[in-house]
Amino acid sequence: MQYLSTRGGIQPISFTKAVMMGLAEDGGLLLPRTIPRIDSQTLAAWKDLGYAELAFEVMSRFIDDIPASDLKALINRSYTSFDTPEVTPLVHYGNLHILELFHGPTLAFKDVALQFLGNLFEYLLGKSGEVLNILGATSGDTGSAAIYGVRGKERIRIFILHPHKRVSPVQEKQMTSIMDGNVFNIAIQGSFDDGQAIVKEIFSDIEFKNRMNLGAINSINWARVLAQVVYYVYSCLHIARHENDGSLTFSIPTGNFGDIFAGFIAKRMLPEGSIRQLVLATNSNDILARFVNKGDYSLGKVVQTSSPSMDIQAASNFER
Repeated sequence: MQYLSTRGGIQPISFTKAVMMGLAEDGGLLLPRTIPRIDSQTLAAWKDLGYAELAFEVMSRFIDDIPASDLKALINRSYTSFDTPEVTPLVHYGNLHILELFHGPTLAFKDVALQFLGNLFEYLLGKSGEVLNILGATSGDTGSAAIYGVRGKERIRIFILHPHKRVSPVQEKQMTSIMDGNVFNIAIQGSFDDGQAIVKEIFSDIEFKNRMNLGAINSINWARVLAQVVYYVYSCLHIARHENDGSLTFSIPTGNFGDIFAGFIAKRMLPEGSIRQLVLATNSNDILARFVNKGDYSLGKVVQTSSPSMDIQAASNFER
């Protein structure tokens, strides 16, 4: 599988190079050249797989430069930190189904991807012998989940920028109470968008990025999105076992557009009709809803709300 930039300025690269590059050198985001399709027969054959087994089947279609046995081991190790073997269990209330994404070590849905990405970084760095400096910005949940994904790992240092007094108290404590020597928290004046702009500007300095061996752990990293595709496929399989109508509508709280984009990839992969619709749920920072409903993508001022992880105006993954 080859990966390309949304801006067309780099040559095709492999999955592992895409993971280590994070943000493409032309400033774009990386995407697979093609989206693998899953036919109905293959999907039916997956119906009894456990979560880690399903994750391997989905992710291996995008990863062809890591041996299958190593990829399986990475995935299995990543989900042992969850408090249920189902990893993302579904709870049923009539015709509503709630996908529980809070069973990881920080209770954030981003644990699903960041436990895997932390182990993936460690595996790739063990092969190369390099040291990686991870730089990321957070509105709360990415920071704590990223830190828990890489804390204590050799060859990795992580630097997380968060907006001062604009993340939840729990997530601030989760980030700033970690004393591992490879974890560095930096509070900035401003919003998440300001932090994200700093990260992108630093990554755009290619000489500095290469010299410092910078890596990305925000959802600009394709591996983050890929790991989240799995639970959409898992949901479709799980519902199909309980209902005749397997066509689902997902309502997805959306800030940086990464999670709903993972749902879009799953929709493209699965047989037509498996996912009927993706509903973009937002708060007062409604730039994405305005674009979908009115075609208006003008940036506004970030409004501080009771859902700080969604207090974003410039949604990076929308470029994808």
